[in-house]
Amino acid sequence: MKKFIFLLLTAIFLVFAYLQLNDVDPVHWTLGYLAVAISCGLAAFGKYPKWWLWTITAIFGIWMLIALPGVIDWEQQGFPDIAGEMKASTPVIENSREFFGLLIAFVVMLVMALASRKR
Repeated sequence: MKKFIFLLLTAIFLVFAYLQLNDVDPVHWTLGYLAVAISCGLAAFGKYPKWWLWTITAIFGIWMLIALPGVIDWEQQGFPDIAGEMKASTPVIENSREFFGLLIAFVVMLVMALASRKR
């Protein structure tokens, strides 16, 4: 069951990486999501390289903290709808979406990094 979940997460993050290719800043987002996809792929086959998992987790954690002001702006504007349309029409929508993408990646990486401690 774990193998299936990690393979599913691999596919999901590969799709995330692919979808970033048409973004205005594709390089770091594509590479970030590819790093998570690779991590999930390794975990699917029982490979938990601690240094890799903790490094990527730390990168996403720091990146998330850097993006946090965007979520604070979103809250200060009364939580306008960020999912109503695909095109981000305002910076607050773009920044909030980016933060939640980072949060998802961070949580997935943290789970794998913590699992590596048990191995």
